[in-house]
Amino acid sequence: MLKISFPLILINFKTYQESLGREAMVLATIAEKVGSEYGVCIAVAPQFVDISAIATNVQIPVFSQHVDPEPPGPHTGRITPESLKAVGAVGSILNHSEHRLGTGLLRETLGRCKSLGLVTCVCANTPRVAKVLSALNPDMVAVEPPELIGTGVSVSRAQPGVITDSVERVKSININIKVLCGAGITSGNDVAMALQLGSEGILVASGLVKARNPESVLRDFALKAAKS
Repeated sequence: MLKISFPLILINFKTYQESLGREAMVLATIAEKVGSEYGVCIAVAPQFVDISAIATNVQIPVFSQHVDPEPPGPHTGRITPESLKAVGAVGSILNHSEHRLGTGLLRETLGRCKSLGLVTCVCANTPRVAKVLSALNPDMVAVEPPELIGTGVSVSRAQPGVITDSVERVKSININIKVLCGAGITSGNDVAMALQLGSEGILVASGLVKARNPESVLRDFALKAAKS
């Protein structure tokens, strides 16, 4: 498994047309190049259909955007943890605001991932929820106020207390859980401020995937992360 280090830049490709198929490979290749040049860990979470090709051709950590807890068997339409491992993914994002899971289902999914050595990044919408989810023992908690997602107004500028409060609450449960932040991140200054506030990385999507020049944006992110 490819090593994940911090500060981490985790790019969620979502289901944008700009991050599908050939475009997904281009973005992943850019992430590999920029990460190598700046010595920063950059991971990608492409659409499921692109995971295998990206994991085969690019030497950076590849996540799924979701995974189900079911084992291999008669579960039409489900994404099993075993299938992620088989196609080269190292882990999964879970409980994104666009794909919420109940606590019981999330606990079950985390257990299945952990049993297979898959890394988990659980999303939370508030510091309070971040603390509750930390008790489930994920590897990472990514705090994203949903009202800022896709706005271009970063959480580090608009709601800095969300980051500091989340870090304090998560670490009070388990100091080893890494805290990421996301929502509205579009510049290196947003990244620098997030890290100064205690975040150990960022989760970013449209601010990079839909940028006019994704490589330039990612270089700005990586430069600030490398200086942290």
